[in-house]
Amino acid sequence: MSTDEAVLRDEIRRLADEAFHRKLISGFGDGPDNNEFQVVIDGKPRHLPLDEARSVLNEMLRTNQVQ
Repeated sequence: MSTDEAVLRDEIRRLADEAFHRKLISGFGDGPDNNEFQVVIDGKPRHLPLDEARSVLNEMLRTNQVQ
């Protein structure tokens, strides 16, 4: 795993943890492939490419901000 990929994966884990604690997702973890991350949304596991996982989580957190 490259350094860039490790940094991206750490960022995704941080975003997923925040989304989990806000109850926006019900689970997360590494996907079956090195270039995927699993996010459980509405009870359905989704295996997303790393860039897409980051985008989905960022959008989810942005649209559900506490005001």
